[in-house]
Amino acid sequence: MKKKILVAPLNWGLGHATRCIPIIKALIIEGFEPIIASDGVALTLLKKEFPDLLSLELPSYNVTYAKKGRFFKLKLILDSPKLLKAISSENKVVSDIIETHDIRGIISDNRLGVRSDKVPSVFITHQLNVLSGKTTWFSTKVHQKIIKKFNECWVPDIDGEVNLSGKLGHVKTFEVPTKYIGPLSRFTKISTAIKNDIMVLISGPEPQRTMLEEKLFAELKDYDGKIVFVKGIMEEEQTVETRGNFKIYNFMTSVLLGKTINKSDLVICRSGYTTVMDLAKLSKKAFFIPTPGQFEQVYLANRLTEMNLVPSCNQDDFNLKKLEGIEGYKGLTAFNFEVDFKDLFSLF
Repeated sequence: MKKKILVAPLNWGLGHATRCIPIIKALIIEGFEPIIASDGVALTLLKKEFPDLLSLELPSYNVTYAKKGRFFKLKLILDSPKLLKAISSENKVVSDIIETHDIRGIISDNRLGVRSDKVPSVFITHQLNVLSGKTTWFSTKVHQKIIKKFNECWVPDIDGEVNLSGKLGHVKTFEVPTKYIGPLSRFTKISTAIKNDIMVLISGPEPQRTMLEEKLFAELKDYDGKIVFVKGIMEEEQTVETRGNFKIYNFMTSVLLGKTINKSDLVICRSGYTTVMDLAKLSKKAFFIPTPGQFEQVYLANRLTEMNLVPSCNQDDFNLKKLEGIEGYKGLTAFNFEVDFKDLFSLF
């Protein structure tokens, strides 16, 4: 019988779920039976991608963003009691899942309570350093303490000076066995004609997702070109609407999304790390608008702008004129890195 591996991404936007897609596919190729566990839009997306796999619902963290970026950290602190309760609950649920479904290994993408002493447990993160302003030392210490409860830590980046995550994913010393598994992306670069001048790609917790959606509709309404707009709202049925120069989708599955990004000249999106990996894989030009107050996204956007790769600006400052200097930036480029999944999965 095939060994069953529980794959559990955090439901925080779509990034954690989408970067688990190549891991799930690799598990199937290597002869394992993945079982998916998550909640909310992350679970909905993976159920659409893998309708034949067993999927289980975990307790929700119910974390939302503050409306104003300067309150981001305060909002997380206020939400921490229910977050800790959810982590405790999911750990109990995972114990039951292990017994009920004969789980032989766990791959958790930032779900802090999805682990067990009974089976090998892996934690996927690109944040060995957790940026939080003046409290970075504390948030990093807490996060690393949690990771130490796992058998291995997998970092979706390259271990070297030329990398995508910068100081987020690279530390001098770390007690947990850490493997750099290369950037993860569900997409493949293809040579194709450009059909869309701009592609807008949004996801992430509310209310900031909606706030960016409204901002971009307002600022791009006078743009003289073809725009594909993906809201990142996971619903039962896909909807498509034409509004002026906009073609609007509520969501896209991986195949259509990959084709559309390949056919788009410029992608406007958040600077979440999974998005950075995807656009690097496809060697795309982009414009980043980091989520207000989210230190990780602000750091990644600023770093890539300073490297003259991708321009960026604050959400409130975005307007059509910001796109005028886009040609002066190099865009992202794919790394020539092949993951040895057979070796990676030997833990199980």
